[in-house]
Amino acid sequence: MSFLDDSYLLTSGPAREIYSCISMLPIIDAHNHCDVKALSEDRNFTDIWEAEAATDHYVWECLRKCNVPEELITGKNASNQEKWTALAKVFPLIAGNPTYEWVHLDLKRRLGLDLEINAGNAAELWERSCEILARPEMSQQSLIKAMQVEIMCSTDDPADTLEFHQALDNSRIPGVVLPTFRPDKAMNIDKSGWNSYLDTLGKRWNMSIETLPELLEALGKAHDFFASKGCKASDHGVCVPYGYHVDEQTAASVFLKARQGEALSEGEIVAYMSYFLNAVAEMDAEKDWVFQIHIGAVRDVRKSLFNALGPDVGGDISDHRTDIVGPLLPLLNRFDERLKIVLYNLNPIHNATLAQLTRAFGHKVSLGLAWWLCDSYIGMRQQLDFVGTVDVLTNMAGMVSDSRKILSYGSRHEVFRRTLSDSLGAMVVRGQMSLSSGKEIAAFLSYKRPKQLFGF
Repeated sequence: MSFLDDSYLLTSGPAREIYSCISMLPIIDAHNHCDVKALSEDRNFTDIWEAEAATDHYVWECLRKCNVPEELITGKNASNQEKWTALAKVFPLIAGNPTYEWVHLDLKRRLGLDLEINAGNAAELWERSCEILARPEMSQQSLIKAMQVEIMCSTDDPADTLEFHQALDNSRIPGVVLPTFRPDKAMNIDKSGWNSYLDTLGKRWNMSIETLPELLEALGKAHDFFASKGCKASDHGVCVPYGYHVDEQTAASVFLKARQGEALSEGEIVAYMSYFLNAVAEMDAEKDWVFQIHIGAVRDVRKSLFNALGPDVGGDISDHRTDIVGPLLPLLNRFDERLKIVLYNLNPIHNATLAQLTRAFGHKVSLGLAWWLCDSYIGMRQQLDFVGTVDVLTNMAGMVSDSRKILSYGSRHEVFRRTLSDSLGAMVVRGQMSLSSGKEIAAFLSYKRPKQLFGF
């Protein structure tokens, strides 16, 4: 076996046979962080740094661990070629990290460059990749078509106009990019920018938001608008999934207090966020949307990084102590059998808890595939091997890339499909299922299941 060869991640004959049946299936990517504006413009990437590292905090974190100066990662004065050269110099040091495999898969599958990145070939890779990326067939929409992306769901704020989604509907990839309703900024009442965000949301919908009913009215308008643009799901990034039952009067009182700039107690924050999450879940249930909850991200733990660069730059972690069952049970019970819910965990230690919850609440509550720091062969394999022994493996929601860069959609889904094939192949070898069942389950989870669940 050699680096990224045909047997990559496939450790048995049945695994290789299963993968051969699913490798060319179209991609359904129900959650990513696509730059919809850039995709609508259909421009080419200017160079390999822009395509692979300019927006990817997975790469940034690896480079920081290898002591690359921040100026050569996110700095404004260093050129992209200088940043690429710095990356190439240390890249061999990160072998074993999934980022190493993703980037090499991108180069090999999309650019046809079968070279291991290092200091010796940094200049060659820069020159050859720039020439390849400039070709007409390497425009962003062309890449989406080449990767056979059938559906991809971006992450969008209720204040967004979705004008670039409309532009894409008149492009070469009509109907491929759908919005996802992500109202975190309206929910995060404890954040310093909450009040100013409500002003922005009010302007978007031509109204003043000074009371809780007015906020719900604005969100309802946005929800209807998103539905008219093909939206099939909401998404909620929470540290703790507060879903307690809270009456409107209590939540409205907290809302007014925060709107007036007064400090809130922890109990008041929990009350408002619980009411908010239940309110959006009700909107989703009425439209038969999927309600996605990404649980457990402890944000911006490295203060020097946050102070210098802001959020989403590689300063987030998970916490094994995250409370899930108590806060989430009231919401699961309130919407039992009338809302499609997908639960994603950031810490692998919560696989057992969420798999048991999805088992207890029937077919409408599904476990999302290994997310973020679990999104690797090890993380996905552990989850897949375990979930089928507790819940039903085919009830899982299917792969999502969660990616901020187009080139990785194909590589992320390839790694998942190979990991899934390896997990199922091992079960075939152990006599736990037939090869035909393994092939059927692989095709279902890779393509049919997310298409069915989200109603694409």
